[in-house]
Amino acid sequence: MADPRVQEYARLLVERSIDVQPGWQVLVISQPPARPLLEEVVRLIARRGAYPLVRFSYEMEQLPFVTLFSEEAPLELLDKPAPADQHVWDTIDAWMLLGAPENTRAGADIPTERRDLLAKGHAGFLARRLRLEIPWVTCRFPCPALAQDAGMGLKAFEDFIYGAVLLDWDAEGKKMKRIADRFDQASEVRIVGAETDLRFSLEGRQGEVDDGHANMPGGEVYYSPVEESTEGVVSFVEYPAFQEPDLVEGVRMVYRDGKVVEASAEANEEALIAKLDRDEGARVLGEFGIGCNPGIQRYMRNTLFDEKMYGTIHLAVGAGIPTIGGKNLSSVHWDMVKDLRNGGRIECDGEVVQQDGEWTF
Repeated sequence: MADPRVQEYARLLVERSIDVQPGWQVLVISQPPARPLLEEVVRLIARRGAYPLVRFSYEMEQLPFVTLFSEEAPLELLDKPAPADQHVWDTIDAWMLLGAPENTRAGADIPTERRDLLAKGHAGFLARRLRLEIPWVTCRFPCPALAQDAGMGLKAFEDFIYGAVLLDWDAEGKKMKRIADRFDQASEVRIVGAETDLRFSLEGRQGEVDDGHANMPGGEVYYSPVEESTEGVVSFVEYPAFQEPDLVEGVRMVYRDGKVVEASAEANEEALIAKLDRDEGARVLGEFGIGCNPGIQRYMRNTLFDEKMYGTIHLAVGAGIPTIGGKNLSSVHWDMVKDLRNGGRIECDGEVVQQDGEWTF
């Protein structure tokens, strides 16, 4: 018997996250384990009089089999998407990623030079999405690979995912709006936690509430800090920094005049340094986010969920978010999660607004 939660999930993505309109071309990226969700999404797009453009492969890739292609293609092709793919990126009306990979580490052994060239070729479309020129949503579907990463059985993982995404998003949005209103008033934010004391400015910047319209699950309030303002040290000692296919443990970064001037990691440091050196903007703090999703209480090695964990914050090196004032440009946008529930705090202009993961206002 089909799980009714799949239909509810599909409606949420098509009707709320994207709000597909008649005549739209909607690019849908998916993998085989997500077939139940993909089929429901295609049905709903069709019922709205729009066109689903499905791109299907085995890994969570921007383009089908781009990982395999990048292993064999001459270097001069890697930063130039095929003209047909570029045309799709330039003309689609909406974009969806239904993530259910067979292997979350696929592509980890591709040489840095090749990965950097691919990222350069994809940077223009990433920028289009960050500017919100088109509605987009990225999500995950319960599959064995993701369940294994989370250290959970598949049934428990299904319950976890649906518990995080099938919420009353209008009600959650009202709660998060109160948090955003407080931070919108702040000039300086200070983050204090384990091996961490970091400051940055939000002067002139407004936050955004993610109540299920871009990432799914939603559940964060996020900002693009003033680019040259970040000062201090941050250590991600609670959880590894993960961005498919890279898993980096024990990240520590020192910021000065808005840029990372020192960076180290306890494991896979070369992946961290490679991304920080990818382009001029990769060492700038592009995003500060506050996790607010009550359905996410544990780390699962999937940043899309982990960054929404209640009582945590996340900091992304690289591209800022233009719609909320971010000016930094980069082909990198890597969110790293810091847990503040055990001795951490957030200050706004010297006032403690969160202590041990709980709000004080």
